[in-house]
Amino acid sequence: MLSTRPYLIRAIYEWCTDAGFTPHLLVHVDEHTRVPRGYVKDGQIVLNVGAGAVRDLAIDNDWVLFSARFSGASHEIAVPVNRVAAIFARENGQGMHFDVQETAGELAANTAVETGGELPPEPPKGRPQLKVIK
Repeated sequence: MLSTRPYLIRAIYEWCTDAGFTPHLLVHVDEHTRVPRGYVKDGQIVLNVGAGAVRDLAIDNDWVLFSARFSGASHEIAVPVNRVAAIFARENGQGMHFDVQETAGELAANTAVETGGELPPEPPKGRPQLKVIK
């Protein structure tokens, strides 16, 4: 049976853009989720998927795919649809929340954090630095 989740994500995304709002995704990160790990907090990341923040956005029945910049560096983002916990408008918080169950990788990561395992590095602070090459 087909999941309704990708259809609802696309519908809320379209509603946000039609209303002039900025759509955001709340994602539960696991080993299949490709996002910059330095921005993940408590196993979650909030992604701005507005037209001005991403390039080549594709929301299909299995994946949310796009390119985005984090601290000036371009990243290819790949999120399994079943890891999307919510889609909402930044301006008013309206949207839709979905149930996401923990995977084996998340359980292991939570155990590592509780037992003093290494955390991902913090993103650099301040303005991005660019160097002109001639």
